[in-house]
Amino acid sequence: MTGRASTERLSRLLAMVPYLLRHQGIPLEEAAGHFGISTEQLVHDLELLFVCGTPGHLPDDLIDARWESGRVYLSNADPLARPSRLAVDEAVALLVGLRTLAQVPGLHDREALDGALAKLSRAAGEAAGAAAAAASAVAVDVRVDDRDPRGQEVAARVLAAAQTALRENRRLHLRYLVPSRDERTERDVDPMRLVSVEGRWYLEGWCHRAEGVRLFRVDRIEEAVVLDADGTPPPRAASRDVDADLFRPSPDDVVVTLDLAPRAAWVADYYPVESVTEPGEDAWSEAASRVRLRTADTRWVRRLLLRLGAGARVVDPPELAVDVREAAVHALDAYACHQPGEQPGEQPGERPGERPG
Repeated sequence: MTGRASTERLSRLLAMVPYLLRHQGIPLEEAAGHFGISTEQLVHDLELLFVCGTPGHLPDDLIDARWESGRVYLSNADPLARPSRLAVDEAVALLVGLRTLAQVPGLHDREALDGALAKLSRAAGEAAGAAAAAASAVAVDVRVDDRDPRGQEVAARVLAAAQTALRENRRLHLRYLVPSRDERTERDVDPMRLVSVEGRWYLEGWCHRAEGVRLFRVDRIEEAVVLDADGTPPPRAASRDVDADLFRPSPDDVVVTLDLAPRAAWVADYYPVESVTEPGEDAWSEAASRVRLRTADTRWVRRLLLRLGAGARVVDPPELAVDVREAAVHALDAYACHQPGEQPGEQPGERPGERPG
């Protein structure tokens, strides 16, 4: 079971206990329908509840769940049915987190956040003042690339433009870099949301050029202009599950495996890779990591490898390694024939006016 599925199941179980206590004898099918699960899944959940209880419990303190008759009966679960209450330290920590979140650029569900803050502040009482002081000392710094200050300035402008477009429901015009094709594209986008995934910001929106929902990495948006046009996405535009479906590989993609030296480790952060592992026994001696990535066109990978030079080696496919080697040899030959300061027609190493004897 994945982490996300486990979290969903835990939330369901915590909601299931008070519900079943209030609806003793409810048919299995009706209870399953209430939670949007199958009858089989409900039985699995009841089997798990059967071995649950409060911390430090004795065997007689376990929840008693019965469903053999086709109806569900629950007992010995009153402590779990009581409303949960936050301790003061928990409330303060949550308030600090929410106040910090309020500083994040691109957050557009402001009403829900403000409402949660107001309710927690009232419940926390005097502790809310301490939370406010603690939150004020927390700095939120949204960075796209620490190595590129200019890139951060561009990203800040892009985030501000996207936030304005979302707030005012207006269309955006983007100039976007597509590394897999090493090209810049111009496109109009109806923004849907800004989302942060694994420390990177993405703009999700309806792309009129592709006629579909697309995710745009903010650090690859070179320019974002808010247009004087309605930015309402069409009814068929549906947000993607970025946790499970950030990238959609094609079965026709080429799988490329590279060994990277420490100085080329940034490749795994900048490009979408399938995996990053320790180099194997067959690895290049300078390798610090081995990455796998998918691409529809290996030409950009070849250009990347020529740029990395001695910082990377191709493990697979072998034809890419041959292609890169030949391109490097050709580039070196061209460089040797035209050293800086030489005039056309001179032999390499000649000075003006000199000829070999």
